[in-house]
Amino acid sequence: MSSSTTLSHVAGPGPWRGLPALLAAALWALTAVALAALDGHVDIANLAMLVVLCSALSALCLPLWASMLASTAAMVAFNWALVPPRGSFGVQLPQHGVLLGAMLGVNLVIATLLASLRRRALQAQRLADHAEQARDWATALRDSPQADLASLTEALHDRIRGTLGIEARISSIRLLGTLPRSNDDSGLDTTHLHHQEADSREGLWLCLRQSRAMGPGTGWHDAQPAWYLPWRARQNSHGASRISHPTLTLLPPAEQEALRVHLQSLCDQLGAHLAHAQATQAEQQAREQAQSQSVRNALLAAISHDYRTPLATILSAASSLIEQADRLSPGQRLTLATTVHDQTRQLARLTDNTLQLARLDHPGVQLRLDWESAEDMVGAALNRVRQRDPQRRVRARLEPGLPLLRCDAVLLAQLLDNLIDNALAYSPSEAPVELLVRRQANELVLAVRDRGPGVPPAQRDQIFTVFQRGEAAQGRGAGVGLAVCRAIATAHGGTLKLRARAHGGSSFEAWLPVPDTPAPPSAEAHADTEGPA
Repeated sequence: MSSSTTLSHVAGPGPWRGLPALLAAALWALTAVALAALDGHVDIANLAMLVVLCSALSALCLPLWASMLASTAAMVAFNWALVPPRGSFGVQLPQHGVLLGAMLGVNLVIATLLASLRRRALQAQRLADHAEQARDWATALRDSPQADLASLTEALHDRIRGTLGIEARISSIRLLGTLPRSNDDSGLDTTHLHHQEADSREGLWLCLRQSRAMGPGTGWHDAQPAWYLPWRARQNSHGASRISHPTLTLLPPAEQEALRVHLQSLCDQLGAHLAHAQATQAEQQAREQAQSQSVRNALLAAISHDYRTPLATILSAASSLIEQADRLSPGQRLTLATTVHDQTRQLARLTDNTLQLARLDHPGVQLRLDWESAEDMVGAALNRVRQRDPQRRVRARLEPGLPLLRCDAVLLAQLLDNLIDNALAYSPSEAPVELLVRRQANELVLAVRDRGPGVPPAQRDQIFTVFQRGEAAQGRGAGVGLAVCRAIATAHGGTLKLRARAHGGSSFEAWLPVPDTPAPPSAEAHADTEGPA
């Protein structure tokens, strides 16, 4: 940060001190030597031009008051030493008086113009620095959309100190939610508020509440020794900062106003950024709620549609059994009872899938984990599938030496049942279905393979999405089975993949992580638990 953007020029040495002042003194000394050397060889008018030239050059180094003082002193010394009668402040000829007056007037005009140009250049440089700082601050806010409030507040303080200097003292409060009704700490973040400043808390809260700057030059509580600047956005403020500096009130009104406007713009940029982040978060929450509501509505519509057919079938079969029992043969009654049984099982499976999908999609779901054997889970799945697979199309193949799985056995059983039922439903009646279990590095793969029509490439990315069904699945189920399988695999830290088989069909594979199996208790530990004989 350049010195033109700080307040050091108010309290510290000015630009007329040090090297510039020495340079001006050297110019006047050189001019005095030149006047002495040229005295008697050049007329008095030309000697006066040397004084005017030196006055103009020294005005580049001195402030206005010092330049005027030096020019006046030079004119008096010129009159004493070179204007006849020499050694007095009188003038012998009228034109000499005109010469001295013109010389002094030109010197004063030059000093005034140069001081004005220097002041305007300083203001322009300060405005350029402020604009550059505002651009850098906007870039920093844009490049850190996920930054927390504490780091953003610290960044704002750093930029304010870069403008005012290290002597600046800054305190801030931030809104955590909605604006509190009172000036207590509820709803406010006071991390960057110095607790020893009781009046700062009141001033910051009032500034935040009113969304209005106060302090010197603001027209509101001008007697305050510090500025209170809100972090304004379009609707309200999201925080406020108290900014104090030992030389703040010593600035000229114009410079004080320009500096306050710049600091307010930095605060407003942060307020607009926080408002945008808040709006983005609210929009995201609204979108998620709308999507969740849409999913619930679609789920209810799909369930009601897919419940209707089996319920109608069950009702028809049950009515036939009740009303025509004496006219039905044993075979017909068995057929109707089987229909009721199958359709009821289909309803139960649909209900289980729906409930599990709703449960697993809920954040923070807890699984009932235990160590399970892959062989036991596959055997149980085969026993269940035999009831609906009298042709025994399902064949299992397990790799020897499979590790134990830390899993929820009920959920994995549902995953296997869904994948097997899906393969049986969409495969030719004579085609086999293979259940393969193998280990791949640190994962256990549960694969259900079929020889069905497969899934078109355009639908493979969406096949695990709820309510998505392939072309061959029209009219079959609600489209939640594979979505439940994916949710179960994800809940166990794994993934569910679809791989097209080389000679037709699909392979649905659940890749589950294999944790380290706990070591069995040692013989010594077992003996210790048994105790002495």
